[in-house]
Amino acid sequence: MDRLPALDRRLLDEFQRDLPLVPRPFAEMAAVLAVSEAEVLARLTALQAAGTIARVGATVRPNTAGASTLAALAVPEARVDEVAALVGAEPGVNHSYLREDAWNLWFVATAPDAGGLAASLQRIGAKTGLRVLDLPLLRAFNIDLGFRLGGARAALGLDAGADETALREGDRPLLQALSKGLPLVARPFAQVAQDLGWPEAAVIARVRALAAARILTRVGVIVRHRAIGWAANAMVVWQVPEDRIASAGAALAAHPGVTLCYQRRTVPGLWPYSLFSMIHGQSRAQALAVLAEAAALPDLADLPHRPLFSTRCFKQTGALLHPEAA
Repeated sequence: MDRLPALDRRLLDEFQRDLPLVPRPFAEMAAVLAVSEAEVLARLTALQAAGTIARVGATVRPNTAGASTLAALAVPEARVDEVAALVGAEPGVNHSYLREDAWNLWFVATAPDAGGLAASLQRIGAKTGLRVLDLPLLRAFNIDLGFRLGGARAALGLDAGADETALREGDRPLLQALSKGLPLVARPFAQVAQDLGWPEAAVIARVRALAAARILTRVGVIVRHRAIGWAANAMVVWQVPEDRIASAGAALAAHPGVTLCYQRRTVPGLWPYSLFSMIHGQSRAQALAVLAEAAALPDLADLPHRPLFSTRCFKQTGALLHPEAA
């Protein structure tokens, strides 16, 4: 974080969410930062080119406009690069990491619908010759990864849920465009509108409505944390009795330093861990310190858990939500 110029730090801290939903959002950002619109656009373009940010756009709540799951493979060490390439070639895979575990290659698979998701996982299993551990989301406690990069860590709080009735079938192309990323031009919504054949005002109105309904969990600058020094990325898995999941999940979501928390399906005999939490640290020691504090909380006392640190990132893109995007 310290190696970023001051303007870049402020862009990443102030605008990971709440992108101004107006015709010229970058001009409004520039006014807040007391610089020119051209400078904001130049810095965001440079940050994206350098891989520091993935995009300026939105994250779409899982299993609303499309289908998604977290999956893993147990890959022999000699095949890691080969298998990672096969997994990454699947269009719906939008995140893929190597983690410290026997189930070592973890990825998020997305598709426009449940049938497409199942077919994607089947293709991955067939191409790799490996069993796919499929762990679909059951409950979200916190799924908003936008956290301030400077200063004291703050709790992100419980997920507010979504009003899925706000979603329209015609929203899919717009959601795909937001997941891919807005063009870094003065009037990005106008360009999206032109591509979709919509009026600019209609695009902005739908983004506002979808954000208010929490179909969009965040609209802003999507940061690649490893690129700016937050390389100690630990997925901590917890073995939790069913009657303790609600209280344990709420406690984790409320703890500073825990950046994501959600319940996923277990697989008897293979995967007993039902609660997942993410900790992003600038060092392994920092991440483990956050974990020690969390594990000492009354609602998490004596629960078996394991930190799975990531060692390599193979892919990080937006979700696949619209059939034409494949």
